[in-house]
Amino acid sequence: MNVSRTAIEQQKLFAKLEPSISRLAARGILRSYRKNTIILNEGEPGDSLFVLLQGQVKVYATDENGREITFGMIQAGDYFGEMSLDGGPRSASIMTLEPTLCALVSGSAVQQHLADEPDFATSLVWQVIRRARAATETARQMALLDVYGRVIHTLEGEQGPASGQTPVELTQITHQQIASRVGASREMVSRLLKDLEKGGYVELGIKRITLKKKLPARW
Repeated sequence: MNVSRTAIEQQKLFAKLEPSISRLAARGILRSYRKNTIILNEGEPGDSLFVLLQGQVKVYATDENGREITFGMIQAGDYFGEMSLDGGPRSASIMTLEPTLCALVSGSAVQQHLADEPDFATSLVWQVIRRARAATETARQMALLDVYGRVIHTLEGEQGPASGQTPVELTQITHQQIASRVGASREMVSRLLKDLEKGGYVELGIKRITLKKKLPARW
């Protein structure tokens, strides 16, 4: 839904962004989305970019059976949709995880911004490289690690492994979210976590997992 904001409100929103991204957002149209709204669909054509002003979104893909793999989360202050600026299909789907506000910037407006601010073009290239590297790492894990290995990589990748003396608490993470990240069923992830809890490696709570000591490489 398109949103009308006063100049002062927009200035406050854009002031939280990096200067070049703020100027990019100013070229767009504000749109608000409810929680669990799909903003972009994998495979659809598109040449626009979204600057995330408020909220959080997840980047994911699904197969023909509805199985989901989550590539990552994007926070306010960042942008997404840049992979389709060449007019090609969207490489992943985007869903809001909470009420979200974006600035939708058309492809032509992005092109003008790149011409006006060459430094942003460089940062955009680095952004594409970082996300391509992350996608490659996800593919490598799916191909070379078993489900347990992918679960461990996900848990320890949040804040690092526990040392034994200092437990690491992961909050706002569910078994289903882990399952979506590693490409497995929630039931399988829950069984693995329960086994680790019995072994004294983790402590499970509601949307909370505490890593009590370094997780074993094999299980």
